[in-house]
Amino acid sequence: MSTIMQDAANGVVTEQFKTIAKKEGVTERFLMDGIASGRIVAPSNPNHDPIPSAIGEGMGIKVNVNLGTSRDMVCMDDELKKLKVALDYGADAVMDLSTGGDIDAIRATILKECPVMTGSVPIYQIGLTAARKNAVVEMTEDDMFNGIERHAKDGMDFMTVHCGITMENVRWLKESGRIMDVVSRGGSFLTAWILHNEEENPLYKNFDYLLELAKKYEFTLSLGDGFRPGCIDDASDAAQISELRTLGHLVKRSREAGVQAMVEGPGHMPLDQIEGNMMLEKQLCYNAPFYVLGPLVTDIAPGYDHIVGAIGGSIAAKAGADFLCYLTPAEHLSLPDVDDVKEGLIASKIAAHVGDMMRGKGHAADTKMAIARKNLDWETMFDVCIDPVKAKAYRERGCTKKEDGCSMCGDVCAIKIVNQYLK
Repeated sequence: MSTIMQDAANGVVTEQFKTIAKKEGVTERFLMDGIASGRIVAPSNPNHDPIPSAIGEGMGIKVNVNLGTSRDMVCMDDELKKLKVALDYGADAVMDLSTGGDIDAIRATILKECPVMTGSVPIYQIGLTAARKNAVVEMTEDDMFNGIERHAKDGMDFMTVHCGITMENVRWLKESGRIMDVVSRGGSFLTAWILHNEEENPLYKNFDYLLELAKKYEFTLSLGDGFRPGCIDDASDAAQISELRTLGHLVKRSREAGVQAMVEGPGHMPLDQIEGNMMLEKQLCYNAPFYVLGPLVTDIAPGYDHIVGAIGGSIAAKAGADFLCYLTPAEHLSLPDVDDVKEGLIASKIAAHVGDMMRGKGHAADTKMAIARKNLDWETMFDVCIDPVKAKAYRERGCTKKEDGCSMCGDVCAIKIVNQYLK
């Protein structure tokens, strides 16, 4: 059976391509050329078969929601409630990052209940299994690849794989003088493994075998940024850039093998460095789709990191990021609850919309909102807005539905006054 990239390259117009092209407002040819070249990815494992969607050049900016248990908080019902909120408020993708409870069962349940693109980070489960037996650094190469294959068989559409952490890049890390060293959990597992075993990262050394698995099961590689900066002071340092260069090399090898790949990026980063970093990724990684966490533009706002990430995300999206990973108010503090998921997703959706507007998409909604406000057409305002539930609640606070204005201005509403006299 041919792969998604092969179908695109051979000019085979599948139903998946037709659906995506219509949804994105592009021609089938544009979409297929992008997928064939690797500038666009359409993650879709046949064992899951999600709603067709695409990430990359010319596509709307997508938003991912992270779900999953921790060692201290294991409740499948809670994760399903989070999933429902994520879907209700328009998440384009979901990742299961579970580290507590029956991880296999949790993953299977989320895949069954989630109709959108779904991803995971297999090294979490692999490392934790090794740690329970002895230590994370006792993972074997077989453990790593067997774990990845298990996630692939279950139906994961994309997987974060930390292939860019190499012995050479670990040396750069040691010499970098970083404050935070490694903040990626998967990155820390593999960094420790390399230092303990004094051997090359198996995911890098045996990358061709990883490509075979990706091609066999049709999952997209999300090339993880294990050395992403974990604080403002560590941004754009040698460790981060050396890993990015390695990922660019792996993007090229993925395309040669007919495997879809995107690249993950920072992380914490000052506002004035974001645009340059987006341009650098596109240059070093051959215009591969770029998947960023935030970026977070300051380190001093625990409890508000969803806002911090949305600020960085809007700049990143304007400058070339294609896929935003949300942050919640609980970031750096605790496992998020249902309300945190909603707040984090909405913040990232706003950032994605702002980025889309700067890239020529989505402006029509803002025009529709402006016309509705001029006409004091509340129902249309609620229909257009990103969170109609909250908007309606504020509107009804101190104001009856029959009134034209709101309780902020009352009879001295600027719009009502000018509308009256202009008529």
